[in-house]
Amino acid sequence: MQTEAEQNGMFVDGSFPADDSSLFSDYTTPLSSLLAEITWLRPQEICEHPRLFPDEPVEANPKQGILGDCWLLCACSMLLKNQHLMNKVFPQEQPLWGDSGYHGDFRFQFWKNGKWIEVRVDDRLPCINGTPCFSRCVSCRSFWVALLEKAYAKLHGSYESLWAGQVCEAMVDLSGAIAERWSLKEVKSLQQPNNIQTKDKPNGTSLSQLSEELKKRCSISCSIHNATTGVPELGQFHAMSVMEWTNVTTTTGEKVQLIRIRNPWGRRSRSGTWKESGLGWSSLEPSCTQALLARTAEGEFWMNKTEFQQEFDEVTVSYPISEEGHLQSIYTGNILTHSHHIGGHWVKGHSAGGCRNNSTFSTNPKYWLKVIERGEVLLSLLQCTMPDQPTEGSVKLAIALHVWKVETQRFNLTRTINNPPLLSHTHAYDREVVLHTHLSPGFYLLVPSTFLQGAEGRFLLRIYSSCSTSVSVMKSTPPLQPCSGGDWESISSHGCWTVGSTAGGGRNFPTHGRNPRIPLAVTYDPGGNNVRVTLQQNRPEDALHAIGFHIYKVPDGVSCSSLAPSVMSPVVRLVPHAHSQEVSVSCHLQPGEYAVIPSTYQPELSGQFTLTLTRRIHRKALQCQEHLGSAIQEVRINVQMILSLAQFV
Repeated sequence: MQTEAEQNGMFVDGSFPADDSSLFSDYTTPLSSLLAEITWLRPQEICEHPRLFPDEPVEANPKQGILGDCWLLCACSMLLKNQHLMNKVFPQEQPLWGDSGYHGDFRFQFWKNGKWIEVRVDDRLPCINGTPCFSRCVSCRSFWVALLEKAYAKLHGSYESLWAGQVCEAMVDLSGAIAERWSLKEVKSLQQPNNIQTKDKPNGTSLSQLSEELKKRCSISCSIHNATTGVPELGQFHAMSVMEWTNVTTTTGEKVQLIRIRNPWGRRSRSGTWKESGLGWSSLEPSCTQALLARTAEGEFWMNKTEFQQEFDEVTVSYPISEEGHLQSIYTGNILTHSHHIGGHWVKGHSAGGCRNNSTFSTNPKYWLKVIERGEVLLSLLQCTMPDQPTEGSVKLAIALHVWKVETQRFNLTRTINNPPLLSHTHAYDREVVLHTHLSPGFYLLVPSTFLQGAEGRFLLRIYSSCSTSVSVMKSTPPLQPCSGGDWESISSHGCWTVGSTAGGGRNFPTHGRNPRIPLAVTYDPGGNNVRVTLQQNRPEDALHAIGFHIYKVPDGVSCSSLAPSVMSPVVRLVPHAHSQEVSVSCHLQPGEYAVIPSTYQPELSGQFTLTLTRRIHRKALQCQEHLGSAIQEVRINVQMILSLAQFV
């Protein structure tokens, strides 16, 4: 039976119908409690004279409903700062309510897997008591936010699939640009050895380096991961938009940086020095106070820089993009006028070689990057969904990108990848990992990888630069050469972090020395990497701790178990803490005694782990001749290593 809307020639989207199949994916969120309360209405059934955008710009801001998609709304705020992007996502000249060509359908464009795709939806919106129950504009008569949210929900398979997500992913989907996440809490106190530029996540110091002009041009979001202490109303696991940065001078001459923040819930903060009636305002000239408060719209509030860094855990910064499609560097402000996009696959048994722990690493896809002149370079590795796979059905792999400087005339693949890379990103379960650097002229080897060997997936490699570059697939590679001058052996030990005993946390905490200690004896140094250390936590993927480990040199005459915290330096090698199932490193260590200390980043977190130590040992090559029907097996045991580990066990 047809509805009245269909009888009147209105478009009805059969692929995203107005029923529970479009609302829910697995009924695991609080939305399932609303199963019988939601009705679907078109805007002209919700209010008189509906519009896309209001006359007042502040009333176009997104306001969150009962759906937990604050991350998407922060990206929607980005569109209000860039009319070019708004027109790209929401093409102009679409028939509206009251127009003769209106048929109840709207078209949007989202950037997916390296290209813009169109999503068409009807304008029936989920409502409770005649009012849209999900996101909308501040103006109740404006519907651009609600319609965009519906199209984005269709792209992901359902509204429920938008419950919780990453701001950076939504920013990329709505711009085709690149977004980075910067932690405001983690501060690296130690540099990587051997001049390796290992990229994890930049800390809050990067935010301070943004110029005033870039702060105006960038879209910036701030996120809370844990319950706050200073401003409890901000809640937890919530994202907000940074609207403005401004510097003021108090009546006593003190310089203060204030930040205007918009909460998509539409509520202002009731705590802090710079709340609406806070003490901070009395320190300014009345005219300055009035001017700042006058431009504070619904759901907006002010904080100073100190409060901002205390209350929020992370910021997401989107690279500005011009109408010509050029990115502007958020580090230098340079326009990155050169760009290349190239896709690839990890195929099990062929090109899914896994991380550098695996002997098959060299089978991963490989690319040549030629830099013509010194310049700024931005490298991005984006994992893509498979063809015809809905976005919500995709499973993220732990991915990383590695860069080596090579001399093409003397290039040896095995020797190159056994050396530390010039630039590398730790494996992360992120949709996209980004490396920023400056490169001198020459050739570079790029190797994208997954952490697990055999993990299959598609990816897109994006390169933006201020200098002329070219990129190509490495079609022919030198044959793998067997390792000479020694062999490898591994042994694993199992341990645990126990609250109140051996859960000492990272090196930033005074209890770090309580963590378990595993001795490592290095006896052979043929040159190059001679040690591999892998730490695996035995926890489900949805409850991972941030884990890492440090390698300390044990002084002569001191045992690993008696190594005092006061002499636990210097760190010969460290692996930054990461929310990963495994973290690992391959490195070169001089012969001697070492202590490996695995830890969680935060102290007093319990868990079990497995630590695998792989080191190079001197062994003569086997001299034999194989015959059909015969098999040669060799069991390799290093008694010294087992005895040393027995002390730990």
